[in-house]
This record gives sequence, structure tokens and C-alpha cells, in this order.
Amino acid sequence: MGSVFRFKKFEVDQSGCAMKINTDGVLLAAVVTHSNPRFVLDIGTGTGVIALMLAQRFPEANVDAVEIDESAANAAVGNFARSSFSARTTAHFSAIEDYVTARKYDLIVSNPPYFVNDLKNPEVRKGIARHADAQFFESLLRKVSETLNDEGCFWVILPVKQAELLVQSATVFNLSLLRQIDICSDQSKPVIRQIICLSPLKGITKRETFYIYESEGVYTDAYRLLLKDFFLAF
Repeated sequence: MGSVFRFKKFEVDQSGCAMKINTDGVLLAAVVTHSNPRFVLDIGTGTGVIALMLAQRFPEANVDAVEIDESAANAAVGNFARSSFSARTTAHFSAIEDYVTARKYDLIVSNPPYFVNDLKNPEVRKGIARHADAQFFESLLRKVSETLNDEGCFWVILPVKQAELLVQSATVFNLSLLRQIDICSDQSKPVIRQIICLSPLKGITKRETFYIYESEGVYTDAYRLLLKDFFLAF
């Protein structure tokens, strides 16, 4: 993969960024649902790909994107500026706990670092991008609870263990689990990720399973349909 990843309606230059575009991010951005969000927040935007996908999906939305890594934040600034969504996308170089806004968001999304207390990657910047401690998730939930409006939704993708911990911790911040999507490589494989939707709203949790591959190297129709508006190959 080169440094520039081309989508149907925008390009993402990811040169110099610790974490490249990955399946987790594009799945999250394509799966999230909302009737018509006016204000969207992407926490840990990296290159800005999730923010750009959401700007494409929701033409009325203004998207703020927060990134702690300066090189990635600068990349997001450039990627936003070169896109047709430049008037509605803004990148902020900041840790999420230091991000200050008076805005209440309709939709918050995050593809966060997820190796909680696991062995740290020797590459420091990649370590920041992929690793987090329990305090990070507490800070994340606190910021979400402060900036999400009363009918808003917070969507996040994580490995199963971390997703379960986040759901448990969310109750302290009066956030309930509305959706849980189990992501599997194919029907013979265990769940590798969970996309979860948390909200101040109460309701019965809707659970479903999503498969990426029909067989080795062959995407499911559901995956192709989900990403057909974004990927050139589809």
C-alpha cells in the first residue's frame, strides 16, 4: 500500500503516520447509524479517514476530529483541506482529555488504542496509537458523557475483552448499550472485534453478527455493500 489511499470521493495521505488505514476504522465509519447528525466528533482520528467517511455519509454534518499524535493530526489537516468536505471537517491536535468545546455532539465515534496494560510496542508513536491503560478509557467515557447530547450516540470498535470492560464502565457515566455488532472474519472464526453503541438513551440492546469474508480472499456481499460507496474495488 502506498502512502496515498484513494477512495471514491476523497484521498488520504498517510505518509509519516504511525497507524495506517485499517479495516477497523473503515468498518466503524460505514456501520454507524444516525438519522441526521448535525455535529460529529471523531476521537483519535489518525489520518482522518473516519471523519471523511462520516462527512461523506452525512452531508449536513460538521465533523470535529481530535488526534494526540502531531504528525497524524497534521496529516488529517491536509487530508481535510484537499477534500470536498473541507468546509465541514476540522482537525484538532489534542489529547481527548484536554479537548475543550462547548458543543454537544449528536454522534461521537472512536477507533481507540486498545491494548490495555498489554506489552507496549517498542515503536513509541505506534505504541501511543495502539496502547491505552484503564485510565484512558475512563477519560474517554468522561469526555463522551460531557460532550454527547441527551439523545446522542457514541460508537466505538474494540476487541471483545476491551469492549466488555468499556460497557461495564459506561454505566458509571449513565451510558447504556444500545447496539452490539460482533465482527468475525468468516463463519468459522470467533469474534475478533465488537462495534458497540452507547447512549444516554435507554433501550433493549440490539445484537447482530457481521462477517467480512465468505471464503478465503472473498468478501461477503454484506461487506461489499457496506463499503461500495467508498472503496474503488467495489
